[in-house]
Amino acid sequence: MELSPMEVIFLFLGGLGIFLYGIKMMGDGLQAAAGDRLREILNRMTSNPLLGVLAGIIVTGLIQSSSGTTVITIGLVSAGFMTLRQAIGVIMGANIGTTITAFLIGLDIGEYSLPILALGTFMIFFLGNRPKAINLGRVLFGFGALFYGLDLMSQGVKPLANLEAFTDMMLTMSHNPILGVAVGAIMTVIVQSSSATIAILQGFYANDLLELGAALPILLGDNLGTTITAVLAALVGSIAAKRAAMVHVMFNLIGAVVFIIIMPLFVRYVEFLQGALSLNPEMTIAFAHGSFNITNTLMQLPFIFAMAWLVTKIIPGKDFSEEFQPNQLDPLLLKNSPGIALQGAQNEVKNLGNLTLSILDDAQNFSNTGDNKKYKEIKEKINVVETLQDSIKKYLIDASKYDISSEDIERQATLLEITRILYKVSIQINDYTESYNKKFKEKIEISEEAQEGLQNLYEHVYKSFKKSIDSLDIYSPQELEEVIRLSQKSYKIENKLRKQHVKRLNRGVCSTDGGLLYVDLISNLERIGYNARNISETNLDADHDELTEDFTIYE
Repeated sequence: MELSPMEVIFLFLGGLGIFLYGIKMMGDGLQAAAGDRLREILNRMTSNPLLGVLAGIIVTGLIQSSSGTTVITIGLVSAGFMTLRQAIGVIMGANIGTTITAFLIGLDIGEYSLPILALGTFMIFFLGNRPKAINLGRVLFGFGALFYGLDLMSQGVKPLANLEAFTDMMLTMSHNPILGVAVGAIMTVIVQSSSATIAILQGFYANDLLELGAALPILLGDNLGTTITAVLAALVGSIAAKRAAMVHVMFNLIGAVVFIIIMPLFVRYVEFLQGALSLNPEMTIAFAHGSFNITNTLMQLPFIFAMAWLVTKIIPGKDFSEEFQPNQLDPLLLKNSPGIALQGAQNEVKNLGNLTLSILDDAQNFSNTGDNKKYKEIKEKINVVETLQDSIKKYLIDASKYDISSEDIERQATLLEITRILYKVSIQINDYTESYNKKFKEKIEISEEAQEGLQNLYEHVYKSFKKSIDSLDIYSPQELEEVIRLSQKSYKIENKLRKQHVKRLNRGVCSTDGGLLYVDLISNLERIGYNARNISETNLDADHDELTEDFTIYE
């Protein structure tokens, strides 16, 4: 039965929609079954490039999306959980992992797609009280939908073989690999799934709509087009995230260029595989896809450090996750010499304190200028604070597994508490920054007198906070008294500012919006100042009741 042009379009688009939904459903089911292990895999399996590649393969196999793995990786890099060098290995592995879908499609089980889909549906709807069964049902439903969608797409593309214009275009691509790469890249950008475009390619090749010489350049283009998702994800990310996305583009672009140069050899190699292994057309494309990504990874893996160096030159700027990366949290040292390891942890706590102090300085700079670049830097640093304190906290808790002295137990508890306080301060600095961001966005005016008062309070709070960080490794009551004295002075300034503010409100000098914002800013600085004192008190194990008399502790 001959299909009308409208039926061809509907079959193809409907099949593509079902295929994409099947991929998503299968990936969601696998991801739900894996739970939090995805992030754990990426966090723990990136200590060297080879493990990073393996982590990328595993995670991509679980979520059925190389773009998804790359976006997760960029998010982890942006948050400081992963360095750029670690991310490069994961990105390479993701490209290998995405070939799993193509191999699945190569399996000749399309005729069983509807029974598999029906079984998945039954498990989802009739085993509602069993989460594991539901997740397995989602995987089966997605698997069945994937093959059913492929079957519909295949029916839709068959009539294209009779169109002379289409066959001429495919012939042109056979002689012009660059055109084939461009077509593959554009298709993937439109569909936003390299798995889908490779599935389309497998359908075209299986229906003799294009020769192998035209199919392989399109395959390279599919890999290149998938990088657009990572680029879009990194546009609003940190410098580290932008660099990771650039690596993804570079990796696929270099691979595409090399394979275009050796295209005649690549075609002969795939033809040899097809004959030697008696591969069906879909599996032929799957093997070509796998061969390309594995070869490309092996080819570029030794140059990870060079790629990291190059992208830092292409995208200049400070990567705070690298700058404040903890380098004294050695698990082996903790096992063999916990006392020395805790000293290293203390150095990292001071590193965390200095990072937090630098954010406070940046926040004040932003309050004077409203510079959007500085605002983004503050946000990036706050992400790094969260990551760094998480690493320190886990390391200190791990110390409990080993035989440590009573003094070290006390020091461990002290460092944990200071780490917690520093994280709280970073949140308070964020609130302080957001208050000023609101001021600039909504054009809220604060009187000059009020600004001078805030500047005075900030200077005392900053001095107090800096003193508390500097004294982290100095056991001196005099240092503590200095922080207490500054804190008391800040407290008096804050009280005075509130009284002056009430007088200005009565005189009608301050607007309502400006007045509310002013109170928020005072409160933020007030809390930071109190926590500066809390750090010193905790550090020197002073008598808490005596030292905090008449003061409220803010956390």
